[in-house]
Amino acid sequence: MFDRVVAENGAVLYDPQRDATGLLAQPPPRQFIAALHDRGVNPLYLGQVVVATVEPNEVMALEVIRDLGLELEIIFNKGSVMILPTGINKASGLAAALEELEILPMETIAAGDAENDHALLTMTGCGVAVANALDSLKADADLLTSEPNGAGVRQLIDALLGDNPRIRKRPGHVPASLASR
Repeated sequence: MFDRVVAENGAVLYDPQRDATGLLAQPPPRQFIAALHDRGVNPLYLGQVVVATVEPNEVMALEVIRDLGLELEIIFNKGSVMILPTGINKASGLAAALEELEILPMETIAAGDAENDHALLTMTGCGVAVANALDSLKADADLLTSEPNGAGVRQLIDALLGDNPRIRKRPGHVPASLASR
């Protein structure tokens, strides 16, 4: 069903046809994970590259990053805290997938709802915010759904297939993919 899956907030790229997973960044150093455990960061979720927790644990995570002198950054997602190598985000992951597939970013549509979706929406030809998206993301979006979460994504898909006219253009905004037409 998919040509590529961008996972771990842009750090992992999966090719379903080949059943191949590629890391787009280095995994976190072991001493970083150990230091987070030592400081009592809980919950702590470990992916292949991403390290995740919840607010307010970003304070301790930032202290560990600084103490160890690591080049990591903290990305928020509606109360979740993700720690990734600098420059890794959904947009960088999508860019890697699109390069493999020989597709231009302006030929794509992306949907999102939180802080970690800004770069993704702005790199594509049409960025869509679902109804429950943060106001700051809605301000960056080309289109807005009237439904939240997955229902908003389904609404977008229906609209793309011509079955749902309830997607609305953000007032006074023309998507970059349509501006040149």
